[in-house]
Amino acid sequence: MSVAPHPDWLRPPVGGWTAEDLDRLPDLPPHTELIDGSLIFVSPQTLFHMRTIRALERALEGAVEPGWDVWREMTVRLNRKNRPEPDLAVVADSAFRGLKQTFCLPEDVLLVVEVVSEESEERDRHTKPRKYAAAGIRYLWRVEEDRGRPVVYTYELDPTTGSYLPTGIFRDTIKLEQPFPVTIEFP
Repeated sequence: MSVAPHPDWLRPPVGGWTAEDLDRLPDLPPHTELIDGSLIFVSPQTLFHMRTIRALERALEGAVEPGWDVWREMTVRLNRKNRPEPDLAVVADSAFRGLKQTFCLPEDVLLVVEVVSEESEERDRHTKPRKYAAAGIRYLWRVEEDRGRPVVYTYELDPTTGSYLPTGIFRDTIKLEQPFPVTIEFP
């Protein structure tokens, strides 16, 4: 019986992986993220996670203003060592560079949405919001599960401090005027 060789990406290079490496490494698991030069592999999604993303995606697609699009599970190249993959992002139409595109840039992103999973709590609550804020992404929504129902925490970037300030906590229905008027009712 022969043992298959380990992929090269199991051993990170000195200094860690780069944003460019994410597109060149063969056979990476789907939805691999790059955080601080380390590859982050995501566990399988729960039904709550999938349904919440789907509901938000559909609602956002109907609410975004002309010139914007909703991208699902595409990485944002924040810098050389960070390419997180938000569950959803509202991205400027001008960011589209072709169907083989694998990421967008933070200056093209208006809103990122993270649906927190058990394995991603630390990243989605702390690490990614700090990195999104440092990159200048103006709006962040973090979605948590409470007794099987979504709770949406919304934030806006304070340009003076460079950190997110809370703008609301929503259960069952989201009603916001910023970054664009939207009402979302969860089934």
